[in-house]
Amino acid sequence: MTAQSLYDDGLREAERHKWIESQKSGRDMGDSAMRDWYCRYWFRYVRCRRLEHVTGLRAWKEFGSDDFGKVGQMIQTGEPLFAKILELANQGKENFNIIYWALEHGLPEERVLEFLELIDLNAARLEPVGPPQFAEPAAIRRG
Repeated sequence: MTAQSLYDDGLREAERHKWIESQKSGRDMGDSAMRDWYCRYWFRYVRCRRLEHVTGLRAWKEFGSDDFGKVGQMIQTGEPLFAKILELANQGKENFNIIYWALEHGLPEERVLEFLELIDLNAARLEPVGPPQFAEPAAIRRG
């Protein structure tokens, strides 16, 4: 499988957002729509791509080949705890939220931490790269 670039694909998503917002407003929204996408969606977008990568759905070169599909076997086993952790991660929950959820439900903390280490959500904390007017880190809201 050929790895794709998050940055190239993210730029296409931002351009699509610009087109949609321009259509809604009846005028070219230009750079403001591009900045809007990076501010509102970049970090969530990268997190979703991270989950695609480690589950083996799609390869992204920014995450490296060693991580590609590394949790595929766990998915195939159908372990309910792992499936729930993936679901929570897909909902945008951070490691802390997932650990807290597990503790509230009396789930095995060691197993939860093992799963979180495999997924490595922190690897999805990539700053946007692109035209400076769209990707100024100080202007980006994490979310």
